Amino acid sequence: MSDPIADMLIRIKNAQAVKHKTVDIPYSKMKYQIANILLKEGFIEKIERKFRKAKKILRIYLKYKNGESAIQGTKRISKPGRRVYLPYKKIKPPKEGYGIGIISTSQGLMTAREARKRKLGGEVICEIW
Repeated sequence: MSDPIADMLIRIKNAQAVKHKTVDIPYSKMKYQIANILLKEGFIEKIERKFRKAKKILRIYLKYKNGESAIQGTKRISKPGRRVYLPYKKIKPPKEGYGIGIISTSQGLMTAREARKRKLGGEVICEIW
C-alpha cells in the first residue's frame, strides 16, 4: 500500500456510508494521532487499540447525528508523490470554517487552527468536514 493515510480516510468514509458502528484499520502511530484529533474535534465516538495475534488494529467507533454521519467528506492533500507544505500565514480553514485541516508540524500533528495559533507551518495531511 503506497498511502496508508488515504486508506484510513477511505475506510472511515466507506464504513459511514453503510452505517457501520466500527471500522478496523491497521495500526500506526500516525493513524492513531489522526484518530485522536478526530476524537477531540467530535467526528468519532472513541478509539481502541486491539491486538490480534501479531497484528495491531485500530478500532474506531463512528459517530452519527440524527442518522447522518459526523464525517461528511475527507480529502487527502499531501500525497506520497506530491507533498504540500505551508507556512502558518497561508493556512486557511477548509470549507469556510466548517471542517478541520490536519497538519504535521515540528511539534507533532495538530489541527490547522491550532498550528496557525502557535505560528507553526508544516505538511498539510488532510481535510475533514
